[in-house]
Amino acid sequence: MRWAVLVGGRGSNLAALLAAGIDVRLVVSHRAGVGALDVARSAAVPARVLEPAGFADRAAYDRTLAEILASAGVDGVVLAGFLRILGPTVVDAYPGRLLNVHPSLLPAFPGLHAPRQALAAGVRVTGATVHFVDHGMDTGPIIAQAPVPVWPDDTEATLTARIQSVEHRLLPLVVRLVERGEVAWVDGRVHLSPAAAATLSWWWSKSEED
Repeated sequence: MRWAVLVGGRGSNLAALLAAGIDVRLVVSHRAGVGALDVARSAAVPARVLEPAGFADRAAYDRTLAEILASAGVDGVVLAGFLRILGPTVVDAYPGRLLNVHPSLLPAFPGLHAPRQALAAGVRVTGATVHFVDHGMDTGPIIAQAPVPVWPDDTEATLTARIQSVEHRLLPLVVRLVERGEVAWVDGRVHLSPAAAATLSWWWSKSEED
């Protein structure tokens, strides 16, 4: 499958996808000057900056994004640090082929600054989630999760780094499973092949610190 990756930060998950050999054909950032654009440039992957300020409203932004994705001929889309809620113009164009990675065990701590939310809540375990994207904010069907312990001396930076270490391994794995048809979104539910279920269950049983 050919993928687009939507970004907005330093691009560590993009780098992980590229290192895993995922066929990334396009990178789109909602912000200029971010590290993810340098990652794309270093890998010779075409990249576009699509800043919201240049559009009259969210619908106009989404229409342009959908046109860019269609013109690139991608089969699926991964959100990796893209801090915008996508509308139906984009979401409905990639059913079961639009993924997001989020730094918490959803549905806990959706939205921005999830590690900060986890620390403020005093939880002892948080983690990473890869899910299909629907029309809500971090509400799509969950494909895979992996736990990350929260240590007493954690800061937002240290906890974020450990969660990202898990994301960098879990996200490419899920993308490969989707490519092979071992993960699908059918009738509102996630369906896993037996092999995919076993692999993802192992991830749940293994903390990043093991």
